[in-house]
Amino acid sequence: MDLPEEILAHIFSFLPLQDKCNAFTVCKAWSYIMTHPSSWKDTEVRCVSGTSVPDRYSALLPLVRNLKLIINLTDPANRQTALRVLRQALARGDGWLEGLTICCEGNTPLFYAGQDLQQGLVDILTNGSSLTVLDLKGVPFTLSDSFVKSIAMLCPALLSLYINNHSLVCGINAETLRQVLKCCRSLSVLGVFQASLSQDVFKDLMLPERPALKKLELRCERSLKYTLPLCDQIWLELKLRHPRLWVELELDHTLPELHVPGVLQPSIPVRYLRLLTWTVLLNEVQIVGECYASTLEVLELQTTASPELNSALIALAKQCVKLQEVHCYCVVSQEVITAFITNCPNLYRYTLKTHKEPHPWTCEKVKGSVCKIVAKDW
Repeated sequence: MDLPEEILAHIFSFLPLQDKCNAFTVCKAWSYIMTHPSSWKDTEVRCVSGTSVPDRYSALLPLVRNLKLIINLTDPANRQTALRVLRQALARGDGWLEGLTICCEGNTPLFYAGQDLQQGLVDILTNGSSLTVLDLKGVPFTLSDSFVKSIAMLCPALLSLYINNHSLVCGINAETLRQVLKCCRSLSVLGVFQASLSQDVFKDLMLPERPALKKLELRCERSLKYTLPLCDQIWLELKLRHPRLWVELELDHTLPELHVPGVLQPSIPVRYLRLLTWTVLLNEVQIVGECYASTLEVLELQTTASPELNSALIALAKQCVKLQEVHCYCVVSQEVITAFITNCPNLYRYTLKTHKEPHPWTCEKVKGSVCKIVAKDW
């Protein structure tokens, strides 16, 4: 009770909405602090089981700067509640809401394509928006070209945009992405399907008037087999234009195996790599060790166990000494674990098992390590 109000308000800002509501009822001092704008800076609202936000607290939603909506898609009422919460959060109308993250859970209704959420979001943002961060990675349905173009036109102040969600197919073509770059001139963090990229998109990213590109998240899946591969030279040119750029690559299990080597171009400044292909990755592990030794900090593998894989991982541990995390979801030898712990001084945590365990596998933390996790710096 002796903590300054500003400190308590900062602590309360990390609570999800239900816990904020509970904090209101503790005492008069907490109730007063919970009306402080800092207490609502970052707020998570769960729209599940037809729940709604009490009027007493909905009046405070315009104080939210970073809003995370978690929506259970099973019940249409949850989707309407989410749109109502977003509308209330934007009610202030003076650019208070800066960041919006939408995540979905539950069983998606049959043939549900998400038009109500996409159209609802466009309608709410029509009156103008100062959003600087929009994260749609957590939605399961395909984002349409028209939706993404509308968002870009309505949110020209965007600094970060994530549309690399886990839908079955990529719905965004290269021309739409070029329109996004044209509308959002300050965009410096971008998450997209690699199938949405093209040489023209890269040329737009390298224009002298564009700000420094800091981060590029790429999801690689089946749609890549219908696009022209990006050559290593254009990656080299992009890296020279944006020397502080780092890339997160996720290779999905739907990506045909023969396209994997074409994705792993040597000049990509890969810092976070997820090979989730469930294929034999011996050649790929060798490529990673040779090409990304100076940049790679987080590695995740889903592959098949073998003595050859153990040897490849031991060699990789000696090359990629900057690794902070490594997660391999197949059984490995004790020598592999020893190699990573011995050769990677920044290793913070790892998932390396010498025998099968019940799902989900738990990760191990390296004792005494104070290394920050790069994957969390966004």
